[in-house]
Amino acid sequence: MTQQLLQQLVEMRGIETQYVDAWGKPATIAESSKAKLLNTLGYDTESDEKIQSQIAYDIQSVWLSPLNPVHVIRSNEPLHCAVRLPIELVNDEHVMTITCENGDTHEHRFVPIDAPMSTMAHIDEVEFHEYIVALPFTLPLGYHSLTLSADGDGFATSRLIIAPHACYTPQSVKEGKKIWGLSVQLYCVRSENNWGIGDFSDLSLLIENAANVGADFIGLNPIHALYPANPNACSPYGPSSRRWLNYLYIDATAVEGFEDEGVQAIVNDPAFQTTLAHARQVEHVDYDAVAHLKITALKAIFDVFDARYLRKNTKQNKAFKAFVSEGGESLDMLAVYDALQSHLKEDGKESWGWPVFPEQYKDYHNPAVAKFKKAHGKEVKFYLFLQWIAAQQLEASSQKAKDCGMTIGLYRDLAVGVSEGSAEIWGNKDLYCTNASVGAPPDVLGPLGQNWGLPPMDPRKLYEQAYQPIIDLFAANMASSGSLRIDHVMALLRLWWVVKGDDAKEGGYVYYPVDDLLGILALESHRNESLVIGEDLGTVPEEIRAKLADNGVYSYRVFFFEQAEDGGFFSPSHYPIQSMSTLTTHDMPTLIGYWHCLDLELGKDIGLYPTDEILDVLYADRHQQKQAILNTLHGHGSVSEEVGHDVNMTGMTKALNFGMQVHMAGGSSALLSLQLEDWLEMDKPVNIPGTFNEYPNWRRKLTRNIEDIFDNHDITALAARLTDARLKASK
Repeated sequence: MTQQLLQQLVEMRGIETQYVDAWGKPATIAESSKAKLLNTLGYDTESDEKIQSQIAYDIQSVWLSPLNPVHVIRSNEPLHCAVRLPIELVNDEHVMTITCENGDTHEHRFVPIDAPMSTMAHIDEVEFHEYIVALPFTLPLGYHSLTLSADGDGFATSRLIIAPHACYTPQSVKEGKKIWGLSVQLYCVRSENNWGIGDFSDLSLLIENAANVGADFIGLNPIHALYPANPNACSPYGPSSRRWLNYLYIDATAVEGFEDEGVQAIVNDPAFQTTLAHARQVEHVDYDAVAHLKITALKAIFDVFDARYLRKNTKQNKAFKAFVSEGGESLDMLAVYDALQSHLKEDGKESWGWPVFPEQYKDYHNPAVAKFKKAHGKEVKFYLFLQWIAAQQLEASSQKAKDCGMTIGLYRDLAVGVSEGSAEIWGNKDLYCTNASVGAPPDVLGPLGQNWGLPPMDPRKLYEQAYQPIIDLFAANMASSGSLRIDHVMALLRLWWVVKGDDAKEGGYVYYPVDDLLGILALESHRNESLVIGEDLGTVPEEIRAKLADNGVYSYRVFFFEQAEDGGFFSPSHYPIQSMSTLTTHDMPTLIGYWHCLDLELGKDIGLYPTDEILDVLYADRHQQKQAILNTLHGHGSVSEEVGHDVNMTGMTKALNFGMQVHMAGGSSALLSLQLEDWLEMDKPVNIPGTFNEYPNWRRKLTRNIEDIFDNHDITALAARLTDARLKASK
């Protein structure tokens, strides 16, 4: 095949062939990778004739569509719309009718040839013109529909999205207030009352306690829906659906019906109590035990609630039905999936995800699935009920933050994708390229590249679906929160695709409509009054950093990555104001783990480092970094002389640990996020990237109950110092 023809298709589909790698050097993707990526997008690259035919088809499809599926226009930009018509229609009068969300309508009559022509083409010997039609209206922010008509007949429609120029920021933060908060993995939380996993009642208590000592937000790692029938698939970054919630976070004791005599008999049964005691006491979350406890109790509660309210004309039933109706196909899909997966597991059939379901159940839209749903209506209703209760309890936590006067309250985390066997893909396979996975090219932390096992969305399909999946995603994850952190925010611009079966380093970048996606993000941000934080670590092109800043997205600055070329650490006072700073993340060691090189020791034990030479270099680098940190801290007066100057004689102490946190609090970032693990001086990480069974990722609990943490004088004194440092930095 001619490379020129292949390259034309590559460029049409937004595949980047050249990029700058993590070391600042030019890199090029392999020719073989280009063809493979096109194959995952549905193209046949076996011959020039087939490529040429597909190029022609794609071009023709655009010209035969009078309107684009969707237009995203900022409120401070002129309102224009592209119209494509055959030449014999360009002198006729046409009508554009805009129907706004609120029902208002606007009508614009025009003759296409009177508007500026942008381009033209010949399709099957017919000449087509594209005109840019100006619409003389000022439209409100929101999602509007546009219809193109001639002679009274509408023959094309489009979605018109009017978005603000930038994302929302709370007024006090705009005015310079600098705040701090705590980041926590909710499942890690211990308490006197939970069932072996943190729950929404624990979250409310944490919010109240943290607010009392000056915190303005609690940051959560993703709380997306996982797999009730496969509880050990517990990574919050490999969910079944990013729109819905992990039911394990429901506090069953807080659900009406728990007090019922029959439910109490179940939970007070000796076998139940034995499992409960085990789940509470073990060092790591026992997801099988927790899932058994929660499902057993919640099914009994559901039976009571269903009989009491959901089979009658009650206000509870009306609220439940409204929730289900608003959740639409996405919610129904998840509930049916969860019921089906549970059913298959009980029957002893393969059930880890839809790829191994029996053939008739491999697609949500199959008739057999509809038949299953009808035959198992009560089970499906149960999983709908779980999502309703989870949403109510999360909202109660969010309201607690508002009642406590927190500036932001909860901030939620949006994972970059869903896992291969997810309900989200099961119900919308056209949108996902299941023969590829999202990942990252080689970088400092992952020299072989990374493959995350998350099939990517096809950007063209997303566009053809008028961006509805991404709208739903942003809206759902901004609900009941004051901020949203977007994991791997570069995904709005481009994603590293790895074809199934290939090494991660053999992948390539595929571009997404970043300006449109940022416009939608800004609109949902204002609608939900949600500040947006973009996790912009790794291989990040400068174009996206500048674009994110212009769109009001807060950067994510990690202390350990903010180093100058000479090895010294930048002062937090030099961080961008429009950023959230932090010392560590869920993918990094705790402060104690870092300082004592426990992560390197653990990595050696589980075989992460192929040779001792590599490990020796990492130890030497860590030694230099620790000395540079001590130099920085003493140079800025952030620690007392109690902390040594020489790394060879200075271990991690409370004074050094807390001093590093206060050092960050004096910085210029508007937001500062600190890990609760570092307050508790914990040494083990919550996750080791690149591992699966080698380490109990996403299971390690906190070392103390949430009720006791804030009774500790050292911790409350630290919180006071953080609050004071943030106040001084605000002036």
